[in-house]
Amino acid sequence: MSLRRASAPSSFLPFLQWFAAYSRSDWKGDWRAGCTVGILLVPQAMAYATIAGLPVVYGLYAALVPPLVYGFLGNSRSLAVGPVAMDSLLVAAGLSGLAAVGSDAYIQWALLLALMVGTMQWTMGRLKMGFLIHFLSRPVISGFTTAAALLIGVHQLPALLGIAVERTARLHVLLGELWLHLPSLHMPTAMLGLSSFGLMWALKKWAPQWPSALLLLVAGTSCSWFWGWSGFGILTVGNVPQGLPSFTVPSVSLGRIETLLPMAATLALVSFVEAMGVTKALATSTPNDVKPNDELKALGWANLLGSLFQGYPTSGGFSRSAVAHHAGAKTPAASWVAASVVGMTLLFLTPLFQHLPFAVLAAMIMVAVMGLVDVKYLRVLWQQDRLEAGILALTALVTLWISLPMGMAIGALAGLGVLVQRMMQPHVAELGKVQGVYRNRMRFPEAETDPGILIVRYDGPLTFANRAHFESEMERLVHGKGPTLQLIVLQADTISYIDATSRETIKALVNQWHQKGWKTSISGAIGPVRDALAKDGLLMADQLSFQISVDHAVQQFNQPGSVPDAAMHLAQQHSSSTS
Repeated sequence: MSLRRASAPSSFLPFLQWFAAYSRSDWKGDWRAGCTVGILLVPQAMAYATIAGLPVVYGLYAALVPPLVYGFLGNSRSLAVGPVAMDSLLVAAGLSGLAAVGSDAYIQWALLLALMVGTMQWTMGRLKMGFLIHFLSRPVISGFTTAAALLIGVHQLPALLGIAVERTARLHVLLGELWLHLPSLHMPTAMLGLSSFGLMWALKKWAPQWPSALLLLVAGTSCSWFWGWSGFGILTVGNVPQGLPSFTVPSVSLGRIETLLPMAATLALVSFVEAMGVTKALATSTPNDVKPNDELKALGWANLLGSLFQGYPTSGGFSRSAVAHHAGAKTPAASWVAASVVGMTLLFLTPLFQHLPFAVLAAMIMVAVMGLVDVKYLRVLWQQDRLEAGILALTALVTLWISLPMGMAIGALAGLGVLVQRMMQPHVAELGKVQGVYRNRMRFPEAETDPGILIVRYDGPLTFANRAHFESEMERLVHGKGPTLQLIVLQADTISYIDATSRETIKALVNQWHQKGWKTSISGAIGPVRDALAKDGLLMADQLSFQISVDHAVQQFNQPGSVPDAAMHLAQQHSSSTS
């Protein structure tokens, strides 16, 4: 009883599980990792807020409360929660048609969106819906991420070059707008943006251990202040409110909820997939590192409470999490340290950012998302499985040319469609003997076969969905064997399940073959399959023999009585297992 009482609080507050054993060495690792992540988080949060169409201070707000909450409720020692590029782009894509970008109304929509995303994620966690992550295959995630990264990068070109264009989430429209307005680019802004991009790219490539984003932030702000770049027409961030965010309940109404529901559902799933992808990639031997349902609840609370302190939707960022992992984070307390760095920035340093040029932020974002464009994986996938490569390309194209939510939905449906198609048409092989082992004749043309024996392996469960495929394939192979056929052997060790519809099909085929004078044998059937066949009486059918292996089936055919039919033994096994 006492154990149950002790475990209840820790199940609600996971930090109690590790905090009781927290040591000085843990604090050293968490302090170092948290400070490093916090320094990286400040410029990233400001940059990603501009992607979302929000004032930069709201990026800092979103980098303050969510990491604090995740430190109490999360399980991963390395996951760095806060604003991320992809979620920020989704926010902009979903809200740009509802209010003027950066306006008070737009901000209220963003805060409500964060509240809805958090509520959805917490509810999904409570309902143990973490399994949904398995419905998004690697090609779908890669295609969506690559397309989103391209969109984010192209979205920064107006700020990088000093061009004013209308916001849009469609790549072809955005490229058209850029082309039309290219003659009006602002040369000082373009020179600053391109040089900032080149400098940060060089630092990333040749000095990856340096905090390139922070260095560029400090250098860009200092130079802008010293030389008065705003006087040359270079746009800067302007006034950044100082102080911690106040408690604010987003404006909620049924109409607003209905409007945001599709976008909130997409964001809830996408941010969860992002966080779990990062967590799994950085998972160590600690068993608590990956718990999908717990992570859903932790992310849900982080977004929900973050929205009450003026934060927009957040997730786990890969670059920051990788930094935390390599910097030696020992527990989720590293998130508390990172949030403290953001809090100190809000309290004392925000007045310094008013001279920060938007072109510098754009350069930081473009370099940050370059690593998300995964062309190499597409090339590898094209060589391995062109159908999967097609799913990746379809997901990316729909994301780029229609919308981000549609890209994710179409990609997931295409992946499920391919899965269903492969379940409906499993691999089928006619077997022959190669050095004592039965192999696929298509792969091993030298395999020995008996003209009177057909041996077939069906590589998948037998269900109503593929019953017609099984029947047509068996008829094709039987017809191809010719008039010499006397025995049909179904190697069943690759069949994991047989439903009622398929059992009826097997009955019909066996009866049909029996009338033609052919014998049928099923070999190597696993326990669940034997149980299913026994329930329909097939295990003891006169027209059908059961053998432990293909060799036994062939030997029984060539030398009747040399090997006893295994049906009685298998039936006894089934009877004892169910008694």
